[in-house]
Amino acid sequence: MVDNFHWPPLESNPEIFTEYMAQLGLPDAWGFGEIFGFEEDLLAFVPKPVLAVIINMERLKKSEDKEKGSLDVKADFYMDQTGTLDNACGVIACLHAIFNNLSADKIDLVEGKTLKNFLSSVQSSNPAERATALEQATDFQSVHKGFASQGQSNLAGTQAEVKHHFVAFVINSEGQLIELDGTKKGPHVIAESCDDVLKGSVAEIQRRLADGEISESLSMMTLNAK
Repeated sequence: MVDNFHWPPLESNPEIFTEYMAQLGLPDAWGFGEIFGFEEDLLAFVPKPVLAVIINMERLKKSEDKEKGSLDVKADFYMDQTGTLDNACGVIACLHAIFNNLSADKIDLVEGKTLKNFLSSVQSSNPAERATALEQATDFQSVHKGFASQGQSNLAGTQAEVKHHFVAFVINSEGQLIELDGTKKGPHVIAESCDDVLKGSVAEIQRRLADGEISESLSMMTLNAK
């Protein structure tokens, strides 16, 4: 493990996320796209199918938000976000999005690459152990440093300066729309029944905006077919 590696934040940029995950073993058929707005005509521009939605948002009620979720909620993969993984929430959101959509008709990870190797090594581990494994994953760290320096935004360098947080939304095997956020107590059920992860996630973000749970400073991405 690299000593004192603090996981610099990533810009919420679908091109950066696509290149980053491709380097780690996400197949070329899949990538990340941008959601430009809530309107139906803007959502129609998103390539289909959409497997997951990743939101980068500023939580205005962070303490209450962290109390949500339960490990009893069904998810194929869930991991904690520890203090050592301070600004690794973008990576964790990607892992949650990708690892909860692995099947013959969805994502088939590239053999011998970091994503598949990491998943194999932590498949039987609990969420805390998975976080520890990522803390020590030098292959992730070396790639992360290169991509954290990319982008147009003036990224904050310390945890105290970073206000935004990445989370992932997926549909689990029970047909529930769930939020995967390593700072919560576990996967969080958003809707008991959902057949469109894009529309369901957008509806939840609109609700949080209306209820004052998050600020209007946010960005939204999809994990989708290219």
